[in-house]
Amino acid sequence: MANIKSLQMWNTICADARISVSKSFFGLRTTAVYNPTNSVLDARVIELSPTDGGHVKNILEQENISQAVGDFHPKPVANGNYIVEVCNSRDGAFLAIQLKQFIHMNYEPVTEVLIFEGNEAHAIMKMF
Repeated sequence: MANIKSLQMWNTICADARISVSKSFFGLRTTAVYNPTNSVLDARVIELSPTDGGHVKNILEQENISQAVGDFHPKPVANGNYIVEVCNSRDGAFLAIQLKQFIHMNYEPVTEVLIFEGNEAHAIMKMF
């Protein structure tokens, strides 16, 4: 589990009107909540192989993502060529995702921050 504030897409998530951010314990703990379902958001950063990263990229570019996911389950690797930042509500109703590839000694975004709700969010979360 990654610290949600350490995600590069943190500013995009904070700017979304569907998300509320609160601080507690003298400002040391930050909690983000998906307002429609009042569900807390969790964050993960997953490193992927070039093959799995390319497949995730192709899935995220499809119009019907639910169908494109199918039974695909990428395997996390150490020092992967791709990383995917995933921020999802605990009830699975909200998902923000961004894929990045290691280029020029840095992870560069391959996709924009993509936000999904409902069935699409559930379908994508099945991958991870």
